[in-house]
Amino acid sequence: MRGPSMSQPFLLAPIAECAPGPPGAQVRLAVLGARGVGKSAMIVRFLTKRFIGDYEPNTGEAAAAAGGGWWGHPRGRGLWLTGLCSPGNLYSRLVHLEGDHVAVQIQDTPGCIQVQEDCVQVLDSLSRCVKWAEGFLLVYSITDYSSYQSVRPLYQHIRKVHPDARTPVIIVGNKSDLLHARQVQAKEGLQLANELGSLFLEISTSDDSQGVCDVFQYLCKEVSKLQHASSTDRRRSSIIPRPKSPNMQDLKRRFKQALSSKVK
Repeated sequence: MRGPSMSQPFLLAPIAECAPGPPGAQVRLAVLGARGVGKSAMIVRFLTKRFIGDYEPNTGEAAAAAGGGWWGHPRGRGLWLTGLCSPGNLYSRLVHLEGDHVAVQIQDTPGCIQVQEDCVQVLDSLSRCVKWAEGFLLVYSITDYSSYQSVRPLYQHIRKVHPDARTPVIIVGNKSDLLHARQVQAKEGLQLANELGSLFLEISTSDDSQGVCDVFQYLCKEVSKLQHASSTDRRRSSIIPRPKSPNMQDLKRRFKQALSSKVK
């Protein structure tokens, strides 16, 4: 069932953050893109199953000023919001993932990315968030071509900070329900994703809750796989190789040679 299209009254009161899980049971994601592409709506749709169509622009100042709080509604479902990785808001919640409860933290970044001469300066302000995250959603609106153009420099910035090609990045064309206002064709998004070596898909945050959940679930799984692979690599590198056992035949041969030389 589709949720309300306008924002509802929400509570903002300091409470404890979600209980930490066992070591490694934490996933850090960042959602990046231009202003108005629906980043906040996507995150809230995933974490609460509700669609909120009316948002104040995310400038990164609200969470930092508040210092953190509970973002929810009177029925008790909600999530913890902090300003730990400003700019932007940091959402944290336990999510059921393949039989386990994983602490998922999602960084919602300000929509201030523009393809202009000062683009590099804007990107530099997000470096801390990019460095912090382990997986990324690059979001554009199919109704805004300039938001599509911001994807490439964002991707290049991510790869600059995370040169490991295994770091998962998904390109998302949002607002696929607004076909009458489409400015970016699906083939353009697919072509860009192929050039960058990323996964691509179009979704409608307002109409397709399951599609939004599938995107985040897939990204969480990819990050978990990378965490497991990195942990395995570290364990292997920490193992001191045992010296090879001496070859008995070789020892006998050397012993005979030593005896024969003494006899001579």
